[in-house]
Amino acid sequence: MQDSPRAGRMSPAELRAGLSLASLFALRMLGLFLILPVFAVHAPHLAGGDNLTLVGVALGAYGLTQAILQIPYGVAADRYGRKRMIVLGLLLFAAGSFVAAAATDIYLTILGRAIQGSGAISAAVMALAADLTREEHRTKAMAIIGASIGLMFALSLVAAPALYRGIGMGGIFALTGVLALAGIWVTRRLVPPEPAAHGQAAPDLAAATVRGVLRNAELLRLNLGIFALHTAQMAMFVVVPPLLVERGGLAVADHWKVYLPVIAASFVLMVPPLLAAERHGRARRLFLGSIALLGAAQVWLTGWATGLGSIVLGLLAFFVGFNLLEAAIPSLVTRVAPAHAKATALGVYNTTQAFGLFAGGALGGVFAQHFGARGVFALCAALMALWAAVAAGMKVPPPRGAGSPVRAADGGEGRGPGAERVG
Repeated sequence: MQDSPRAGRMSPAELRAGLSLASLFALRMLGLFLILPVFAVHAPHLAGGDNLTLVGVALGAYGLTQAILQIPYGVAADRYGRKRMIVLGLLLFAAGSFVAAAATDIYLTILGRAIQGSGAISAAVMALAADLTREEHRTKAMAIIGASIGLMFALSLVAAPALYRGIGMGGIFALTGVLALAGIWVTRRLVPPEPAAHGQAAPDLAAATVRGVLRNAELLRLNLGIFALHTAQMAMFVVVPPLLVERGGLAVADHWKVYLPVIAASFVLMVPPLLAAERHGRARRLFLGSIALLGAAQVWLTGWATGLGSIVLGLLAFFVGFNLLEAAIPSLVTRVAPAHAKATALGVYNTTQAFGLFAGGALGGVFAQHFGARGVFALCAALMALWAAVAAGMKVPPPRGAGSPVRAADGGEGRGPGAERVG
């Protein structure tokens, strides 16, 4: 079936929803990212912090509790309302930040990080974005949110060393808590009200169960995709930093000079194809083309990453494809999932994403140890090929061009005659 063209722009209410939810994500993610570049340097100053295994647990504890609680948060957001769960999650994140700020040993830091991760609000935020935007503009809203995350990551690489010198690790953790509390103000004051239908208990709770979501074949395809995407991302960054040092001749302290312009340029380059795909109804081509771009980046890095310029080119291609798919996949999840189970489906999606990050780190380490950087990139290329094969048969409901944002978000399950085939 040919893609049908979609016209029109985001309404002021949709733009407000996208920007306010992006700022909410940005406040939370900046707090997280500020820790990553400096925590390993700080850890030896903590009691027990000379144990690298415990340092790794401290960094990973956040992701583990996130993965465990994303689905329960998604179910609760479908039943009790998006904003309630967002506020609860931000309160827990702030509490964990202040616990970690007060920590003098690695074990209390691990506890603080685990509490931080228990504020698993991603599914609720994405579901609210879906509630407040029409389907033909939802990928734009997800792209705005994704751009805020990428920009916060880039900003953290520059700001974290200076903040660490100025306020120390405890100060950075405390700052993350303050940013989370600021996120509560954004949720209550700036984010538009959620539709009443999603602020109450779902009328048919059985249909909104995790079991029903897990049995949806189209959602399973999308979850495999986000797992492959983040497995590749994490596996790559087991070997990319050493490559920048060994083949690029760039000191670790200067790596931000690569990451910052690459991430910024990738967001600029993703906008034209994203807008063209939505304007001319070419979402199918964009989706599979982005997977192909990721695979090409891995092949390039496998055989041609011999100097700084070639590594930068491979990273740029990867992040363009990565950012496009980061925007497209959650948008497709909200279109495929039953309307009353969008947050539940996004909870499963975010859980799969978190496990992909864990798997990528583990597999990247094993392949790097036994097969070197080329083995890691070859693994990622194989993952992209597998994903492309699975995605080729995927069906999603076409976006609806009429109706209110809430009504437009009420997609079916992708089985009707109007379903769009991605492939």
